[in-house]
Amino acid sequence: MIGSATTYNEIANSFLWPCDERLNIAEVCCDRWASDPGRIALIEVDEQGENQEISFAVLQSMANRLANSLVNQGVSVGDRVGIYLPQCAETAYSHIACYKLGAIAVPLFSLFGPDALLHRMQDCQMSTVITDARGLERLAGIHASLDHLTVIYSIDDGAGSLGALDLHSELEGCSDQFETRNSLAIDPAVIVYTSGTTGSSKGAVHGHNVLIGHIPGVQVSHDLFPQQDDIMWSPADWAWIGGLFDVLLPSLYFGIPVVARRMLKFNAEEAFTLIERYGIRNMFLPPTALKMMRQVESPEKRWDLKVRSIASGGEALGEELLDWGKRVFGLTINEFYGQTECNVVVSSCGCLGVHRPGSIGKAVPGHGVAIVDNDGRVLGPNEIGNIAVRSPDPVMFLEYWGSPDATRAKFVGEWLLTGDMGRQDEDGYFEFFGRDDDVITSAGYRIGPAPIENCLLRHPAVRMVAVVGKPDALRTEIVKAFVVLSKSYMVTEELSNELKNHVKRNLAAHEYPREIVFIDELPQTATGKIVRSKLRNL
Repeated sequence: MIGSATTYNEIANSFLWPCDERLNIAEVCCDRWASDPGRIALIEVDEQGENQEISFAVLQSMANRLANSLVNQGVSVGDRVGIYLPQCAETAYSHIACYKLGAIAVPLFSLFGPDALLHRMQDCQMSTVITDARGLERLAGIHASLDHLTVIYSIDDGAGSLGALDLHSELEGCSDQFETRNSLAIDPAVIVYTSGTTGSSKGAVHGHNVLIGHIPGVQVSHDLFPQQDDIMWSPADWAWIGGLFDVLLPSLYFGIPVVARRMLKFNAEEAFTLIERYGIRNMFLPPTALKMMRQVESPEKRWDLKVRSIASGGEALGEELLDWGKRVFGLTINEFYGQTECNVVVSSCGCLGVHRPGSIGKAVPGHGVAIVDNDGRVLGPNEIGNIAVRSPDPVMFLEYWGSPDATRAKFVGEWLLTGDMGRQDEDGYFEFFGRDDDVITSAGYRIGPAPIENCLLRHPAVRMVAVVGKPDALRTEIVKAFVVLSKSYMVTEELSNELKNHVKRNLAAHEYPREIVFIDELPQTATGKIVRSKLRNL
């Protein structure tokens, strides 16, 4: 979709979406590459550091076998199939098998506990789940409440618990031939549940065309991906929109290998070792992972790093992290913006010169993004309002599963309201302020938490930080900061005052935190987003 153009304006002005009415993710991400037996789809790395290369031909064979097994178990078009697994080959071919037969894949984060599982599995009336021994343990306590769940597969040996089928034994007895369904591009393919930063997690239903909708954003955020010898990796779980549609499926779409590593708990030193060992050139690194990697001393001297592109999204980056990225990797980390319902619609692109500190970039070619008021009126440059995306758009969700009222509430006229606040300058750059309910109103000012957090992160004492508004009788709200200190720093009143003055000097006098609370760790969603609603209650 993005060809040989060399400037952002040239790409944006010449961009055209494909007009195919028929599309199946399995066909474009697997089947079309499978005729080349030597083409590698996955490099799977186990906990001992051993790896195996899995070709597209093998991926197709396993997906075909699983699709046949699912049909034999009574799974049909439109049935919801849970994929409750970490990064591994089984996760990849489970997705492809679902798409092949027309079932709806429901990715489930491998570290979900019983409550999170129960909500999602009941909400979508899941009939089948594919998991491992760890997942079976967590399903045991809620299995009796899952009236619609009839089939369980386990990828681990001894799968008899809960009547689970041994996945690999099942596949041995199934044919490796399966005709991929000739799906409509708008046929439901996947339900991705929101991370639940505000309210209950909702199931965003996406059609097969959501993959195509992601492609220009992935290309831009990875400096015109793909290039020769590219290899992709992310610590983000493939159960999330970022891991699945920013990393795994777009890479397979382009025939680019993906490193799969079951990292149940992110380890920065291990990440650098993985990058070096497998020559990883492209990464999606959430801000939390970047902040942890920044704590490692002199990584550019300890590891041979040949990274070509890093994309990051989910929380705004500050100049400190961007400067660190240039020093360690020799590149500009490309910030992008999106959400489960409508992902990667704004992005930076270092190789095209689309980069401005404090900004999340420009609208990705193909997407109509604007700042609008609550009535859908487009606002002028530098006016603060809702970040909105014009519909229809192939990357946009079809609906919230079983929630027509919530679906309608997401739109005003032709605009999807993201629920995030921001502004756009005269040059088209967007600045992200935060969730609508995260924006702080203080003494008549509207203050976004992101600029204050970025400012504080530039102070060496601050390892992580989150900013919220605290009710105040005089000012409506005051700025309150929760700070996780870097090693070797102690909690003192002098340090608290120093951080307040740091914001006053470097940002604005009206934006400095009037209260600072030092905390051991910040509450986060499973995707690494800060849950400010919990902080407001502290």
